[in-house]
Amino acid sequence: MDSQNPNFTTPPPGFSVPVPASLLTPKQEPRDEPPQQEQNQQQQPQPQQEPNLNDVPNLNLNLNLNLDDIYEEQTLPEGFSNFNLISEAYPTGFTTGIQQLENDVDDAYDPNSRAIVPVPEARQSYDNNAPGAGEVAAQRLQRRYKELVRVADLGLADQRQFRDMVRRTRMVYDSLRVLALIEEEKRGDVRRLRSDLKASALMRTSGLWLNRDKRIVGPIPGICIGDVFLYRMELVVIGLHGQPQAGIDYLPGSMSSNGEPIATSVIVSGGYEDDIDQGDVIIYSGHGGQDKNSRQVFHQKLEGGNLAMERSMHYGIEVRVIRGVRYEGSSSASGKVYVYDGLYRIVEYWFDVGKSGFGVYKFKLWRIDGQAKMGSVILKDALMLRRDPLFIKPMCVFSLDISNRNENVGVRLFNDIDRSNDPMCFQYLPRSTFPQFVFHHSGRVTGCECVNGCVEGCFCFMKNGNEFPYSQSGLLLKGRPLVFECGPFCRCPPHCRNRVTQKGLKNRLEVFRSKETGWGVRSLDLIQAGAFICEYTGIVLTREQAQVLIMNGDSLIYPNRFSTRWEEWGDLSLVNPNYERPTYPSVPPLDFALDVSKMRNVACYMSHSSTPNVLVQFVLYDHNNLMFPHLMLFAMENIPPMREFSLDYGVTDDELTGKLAICN
Repeated sequence: MDSQNPNFTTPPPGFSVPVPASLLTPKQEPRDEPPQQEQNQQQQPQPQQEPNLNDVPNLNLNLNLNLDDIYEEQTLPEGFSNFNLISEAYPTGFTTGIQQLENDVDDAYDPNSRAIVPVPEARQSYDNNAPGAGEVAAQRLQRRYKELVRVADLGLADQRQFRDMVRRTRMVYDSLRVLALIEEEKRGDVRRLRSDLKASALMRTSGLWLNRDKRIVGPIPGICIGDVFLYRMELVVIGLHGQPQAGIDYLPGSMSSNGEPIATSVIVSGGYEDDIDQGDVIIYSGHGGQDKNSRQVFHQKLEGGNLAMERSMHYGIEVRVIRGVRYEGSSSASGKVYVYDGLYRIVEYWFDVGKSGFGVYKFKLWRIDGQAKMGSVILKDALMLRRDPLFIKPMCVFSLDISNRNENVGVRLFNDIDRSNDPMCFQYLPRSTFPQFVFHHSGRVTGCECVNGCVEGCFCFMKNGNEFPYSQSGLLLKGRPLVFECGPFCRCPPHCRNRVTQKGLKNRLEVFRSKETGWGVRSLDLIQAGAFICEYTGIVLTREQAQVLIMNGDSLIYPNRFSTRWEEWGDLSLVNPNYERPTYPSVPPLDFALDVSKMRNVACYMSHSSTPNVLVQFVLYDHNNLMFPHLMLFAMENIPPMREFSLDYGVTDDELTGKLAICN
C-alpha cells in the first residue's frame, strides 16, 4: 500500500454548466453482473427473487435479512458537521495527515479518529444500545456513516495490520461464497447462482463489512494498487467502493448541512459508450439516462453522483478508480475482474451531446503521479507475456522453462538486475522423492469404487471426514490437517473432483530476480483464492539422514516448521459461533526433512512473509503413510499476475528462512 499522499492544491473553481430544460430523470448505472431475475431498473434498484440467505450450508444461522438494504443508501441522523469545514480542510496540509480543525469542532474531539470533520463522541453510533467494540450484533445491519476521514502516514506495523485485516475479511468472503455456490450446484438450479450476494449478506449481518463507520477519501488502508476482485460485492464488503450497482460512490448531499455531495470512488467498466479510457487520463461519462441495454435514451442531470463529481473537482478532492476488465477465466457473470488502479484528480467537466444524441456530462480524470503501476496495465502485460514470453525485455529472459518440460507448463527465469542464473544450476524436481519404505503397504489396500468420479458416501469421501475437500472447479474448500486424494487404487477417472494436486502445475509461473529477497516467484496468470499452485518438492530424508547432511552444510527444509496457515482458510468462526476447525485426521509429528541442495522446484524460491498469500496443505495420494505427506501450496487470496508469492516458513524475523538460505 502506498501510504504517501500527494500535495493537494485547489484547482480553479468549476465553471457553471447550464442544464437544458428538457433533462429527464436519469436511470441507474447498468449492472456489471445483472441477476437474471431482475426485470426493471428503478431509481433505487430492488432486485427481485433474491436468493434465500438461509440456504448456505453448515452455518446454522437464523437470518432475517432484507437484501434491499445492501443496495439502498440509508438516511442517517441529522446534526452532523458542516460540509464547508471539509472544503476548508482539503486544500491544507494533507501530506502531514489529519489535523484538528480549530474553532469549529466539538470539545470531545478524538485526536486519534483521523476525522476530517470530527463527530462528537455521543454521535458515534446509530443506536444508544449499540454493542461495544468487542461485540458483534448479528441482528443489526451496518449503516454507512457520513464522517469523512483520510488515513495517512501509516507506519510499517500499521500497514501490515490493516493488510492482514483486509486479507482475513476476503478469506471469509471467499469461503462463504464457495460454500453457497456448492449448495446451489447440489440443487442444480443454475439460474440462481448469486453466491456473491449470499456471502456479502451473511458478512453484513455478522458485522464484518469493513470501513462502514467512516467514509474514507483517498487510499484505503490495507488495499494495494493492483489488488484484483472477482465480484463487485467484494468491493462493497471491504469498503473500496460502497455501491454494488452505481459507478459513482459518493457522500449524498442530504448528509451535509449545505447539501453538497462529494465523490469518493468510481468504477470504469465500459458501461457507457461515451467513456474514453487512456490509462492515466480518463474521460468519464456521468451516470443516468440509460436503458437496460446500456444505451443512452435520456439526457443526464447534474445531480446525485454527477454533482458529487463536480463538487469533488471544485474542492480538489481525488477519487479512487477501479477498473472492470474482461478476463478469460473469470468466474463472475460479467466475465470481468475489478482492479484497483489508484487515485485520480478530476480536472475538468463539461456537458456534451453523446454518441446517442442525448446530453451527457463528461469528467476528465488525471492519475496522480508517484503511485505504483496500474493493475490493469499489469494484467495486459501478463496477457501479452502469456502469448509471447519474449514480449518484454527478451534479453532478460534467461530460460523459457527451467523445468526442462518436467512440468505441464514452462517455468520462466527472468532477471533484469544482474547476470545470475543460479536456478538453472539445479536439477528440477517436479514431485518430492520419498524413501521406498514409505510405499510399503500393510494389510489390504483399498480405494473408492466410483466410476464417473467420487460421490457422497464413497470411501474417499468418508476418509476426508464425510466431506469433499475441493469444489467442482478444484478450489480448496477449507484447510485440514490432511487431505486424502484419490490414488492409484481408486477406480475413479483422472477428472474426478478429488484429484487436484496430483495433476501438477497448471499456471504459468516465473522465477525472477528480486532486490529485496534475492529470488522470487510470481505468476503470469491470475490465481483465484483457494486454487492449487504447486508442490514444495525435495528429497525426503528421515531424521537420521538429515542429521548427517546437516554436518555437511546442505540446505534442508523442515515441514513441521511451516506455520499452520491452513487453519485460517475456510475458518467461519466469525460468522458461525458453532464453527469447529477440522481436526480429522490427526497427523503425527512430521519427523522428516526435504533436501533441496541439489534437486528442487519452483516453490523453493518463494519468499517468507508474516502475512503470506500462499499456504501449505498436507496431502496424500500416492501412498497412505501419514508421517510423509506431500507439501501442497494453495492461494490464500486472489493473487494478481506478476505479484510475488510469499509463504510463512514459521521462523522469527532474525532467522534465515529456508528460501533465503538456499537462494542467497
